[in-house]
This record gives sequence, C-alpha cells and structure tokens, in this order.
Amino acid sequence: MRRILIALAVAAPLLLSGCLYRQPIFQGNLLEQKNVEQLATGMSKRQVFALLGSPSVADPFRQNRWDYVSSEQRGHDDAVVKIFTVHFEGDSLTKWEGEYFAEADSAMAKEQVERFGPNLARDKDKDRRGR
Repeated sequence: MRRILIALAVAAPLLLSGCLYRQPIFQGNLLEQKNVEQLATGMSKRQVFALLGSPSVADPFRQNRWDYVSSEQRGHDDAVVKIFTVHFEGDSLTKWEGEYFAEADSAMAKEQVERFGPNLARDKDKDRRGR
C-alpha cells in the first residue's frame, strides 16, 4: 500500500503538469489596425516606418519590399504565423497585402484582466495610499 502511495505522489505532478495554464505568446511585429488603415499609396518609406515601425524582414537584395512577420501561440497549440507585406517603387508606397494580428496587444491585456483580475492599482488608489 505504501508503494502505491509513493508511486501516486511521484506520478501525479507529472500527469498534472500538462494541465497548467500557458500564457499566450505573441512575437514579432504587432501592428495596430489604426496605423495600417492610415497607409496610403505614395507615402514615403520614412512615413511607413513611422506608422508601422521597422520591418521584421528587410531583404537587402529587394529593398522595395518590407515584411512584418508576427506569430501567436496559445496554450499547447501550434503557433499561427501571419505576414503583412508593403511594396515600394523607389521611395513611394505602391501596395500592401497580407494578414496581421489586429489589436492583439489590447485583446491580450483584456483577456488577462478577465482571467486574473486587475493587477495594477489605479492612479486614484495610488494617491490615497501614498499620503
């Protein structure tokens, strides 16, 4: 009987380790929808850079194409990869295509608050405690 209890005590953590919560992981360029909506043909590379930031992949052999790569992994699922590409002719934006995780950072923050509750004190609460 004692051996069975010891075996269960050793096996239980191993069996339950797969049930633990895994936080969603976002990597790469998380583009904001409001910035992508502001893209317009004819914009300069500097203007696109100001809106979207630096590209994940800037091919030195094809400087007329910038790729913004991002991935999301939730739990034990496989990662989902999305690529958003902007094309230039010279210094002028001609077209853009692809997918991106729109508002992924705000959605993830909202999900975390719903799951675990707020973790930071509001400013008015900080003022009361600081006095």
